[in-house]
Amino acid sequence: MPVKIRLQRHGKKGKPFYWIVAADARAKRDGKYLEKLGIYNPNVNPAQIELNIDGSVKWLQNGAQPTDTARAILSYKGVMLKKHLAGGVAKGALTEEQAEEKFNAWLADKENAVEAKKGKLTEAQEKAKAEALAAEKAVNEARIAEAAPAEEETEEEATPETAEGTDATEEVEATEKVEEEAPVAEATEEAPKATEEAPAAAKEEE
Repeated sequence: MPVKIRLQRHGKKGKPFYWIVAADARAKRDGKYLEKLGIYNPNVNPAQIELNIDGSVKWLQNGAQPTDTARAILSYKGVMLKKHLAGGVAKGALTEEQAEEKFNAWLADKENAVEAKKGKLTEAQEKAKAEALAAEKAVNEARIAEAAPAEEETEEEATPETAEGTDATEEVEATEKVEEEAPVAEATEEAPKATEEAPAAAKEEE
């Protein structure tokens, strides 16, 4: 029976989540499988991969053929390297201790590389967040600067109107004073005329 190591799709629409399985090559992609070897979640960065390395090596040694995507995942997790080292042990080129030591050293280097990538991603996210915050702050400052001159212009426009109102009030008061003084002057002018007319009337009586 031909066996393939492949991905079996799970998850929601637009957010796929895969199981890594060993299945009969004639079975449907999402059908029955012989053994579940791990999971693959591409929705996070870096992708989440959990794999049974020894089980995968065993299936490869028994003739299972991985698909292209599955081969890339197996290689990424060191399955192909461990299979190669196991072949060296079988031929007598390496002892099991030496093969295990080499594999552990490779795993340590791989782990360091993954952690470095995570650190760079975190740093990039923090930098992008800081830049976005600075841009938002600059926009807010620009809005405040634009609003300040408008308020000053409003205050300046209000002051002349008050001054004009004061001038108008002064003109009204001056006019009222003139009108109050005018009757006094008229009365003063009429007094001499009355005095002049009085002697004339006295002469007529004589």
